[in-house]
Amino acid sequence: MKTNYHTHTTRCHHATGSDEDYVLSAIKGGYQELGFSDHTPWKYRTGYLSGIRMTPEEFPEYVQSIRTLQEKYKDRISIKLGLECEYFPEYIHWLKELVREYKLDYIIFGNHHFHTDEKFPYFGHGTTTQDMLDLYEESSIEGMESGLFAYFAHPDLFMRSYPEFDRHCKLVSRHICRTAARLNIPLEYNIGMMDYNQAFGELTYPHPEFWHIA
Repeated sequence: MKTNYHTHTTRCHHATGSDEDYVLSAIKGGYQELGFSDHTPWKYRTGYLSGIRMTPEEFPEYVQSIRTLQEKYKDRISIKLGLECEYFPEYIHWLKELVREYKLDYIIFGNHHFHTDEKFPYFGHGTTTQDMLDLYEESSIEGMESGLFAYFAHPDLFMRSYPEFDRHCKLVSRHICRTAARLNIPLEYNIGMMDYNQAFGELTYPHPEFWHIA
């Protein structure tokens, strides 16, 4: 069964095309199931505005759009409605209520920031030290142990900025993979950076040494 559950929309400001374009492309590509999982519109208490998310006010329209497509194309493809979420302890109660209120089909875990992007940098750009790598490990394990998520997206995201896959990387990767195995949480092999890696001769994610450990 050909599926994809990690799909963003233009609402996140780093995707192109309409919601329906993604559905038609999936049908053309022979997919049986397509899941939309745009970035979570966290309702920050500080009034912080993220550049990679829809706003909470835009969320109902996102839900309506995907539900409409579910019905329109129900005889051609199965469409699921979800979100890609971080593990932000301060806002987890709000997230649970959002999932319940809008009857989301699933949520996936994208560990982009430690506890909140109001205060901490993006792991994909900011993991340049062992201390930041340790925070990545800590929040990865916290998120998986929460039991909220269908799977862990791009678990090797830290290699987008960490200088080399050193001994500490191996240790952190083993801890992440062992936790995923213990909790029976799938790890997503994300190929989003493959074209970049090939074009610039870099090795970010998917990182072969991480996946060798996995």
